[in-house]
Amino acid sequence: MKTALITGATSGIGKSCAHLFAQQGYQLVLVARREEKLNEVAKHLADKYAIEVKTLIADVRDNSVLKEVFESLPEDWKKIDVLINNAGLSQGLDPIQNGDTNDWDTMIDTNVKGLLYVTKIVSNWMIAAKKGHIINIGSIAGKEVYPNGNVYCATKHAVDALNKGMRLDLLPHGIKVTAINPGMVETEFSVVRFKGDEDKAKKVYEGLSPLLAQDIADAIWFAVSRPAHVNINDMLIMPTAQASATVVNRN
Repeated sequence: MKTALITGATSGIGKSCAHLFAQQGYQLVLVARREEKLNEVAKHLADKYAIEVKTLIADVRDNSVLKEVFESLPEDWKKIDVLINNAGLSQGLDPIQNGDTNDWDTMIDTNVKGLLYVTKIVSNWMIAAKKGHIINIGSIAGKEVYPNGNVYCATKHAVDALNKGMRLDLLPHGIKVTAINPGMVETEFSVVRFKGDEDKAKKVYEGLSPLLAQDIADAIWFAVSRPAHVNINDMLIMPTAQASATVVNRN
């Protein structure tokens, strides 16, 4: 049986990936901060799809805790076939001169350093197994910069560069690496960006049909399910109503 490890697994893209991979018969290692929600998701998936699920309570920003909880997995659970680096967020939407440095730290520590910490551990397991596939969730914000997106865009540009770096470094070990870069996806993303202001978050998607988390999970499954000789390096996915980070057709 194959195993997928998914970070940020309690909502949005991570949760949709967990459902889809469970449906495909994978056993799962789910990583998230919110213990109650994580246990709820894990139980639902185990019951619905008759698979095994391990949960790891950790914030990807905390390298020492990550190491501890990842190493606590039984040896046979360290044979990870697919790693989905999904944990990520945006905080605030301010011009650089007004930015909150705490928001900057949160975004850099989660989106860049957290991805690195997880990848360092799991890639070594994959190297030992001589196989694996790493999926990094990027963004249109990693391809172009938009007003007031400064630090968030910088973190996703870093993910874009790291994806390319991983592809080069892990090539001799037969490990696949893929970047999935969504445009506007309606998840908790905007609620988190606006710090719980749901009305403000809803306005982001008004007058258009945004992508859904399931759309991104489907794209990830497409990349993972290619034959052994095929690697999808990079995929950019937009709603039909969105042409760039800032050009959107609203009804």
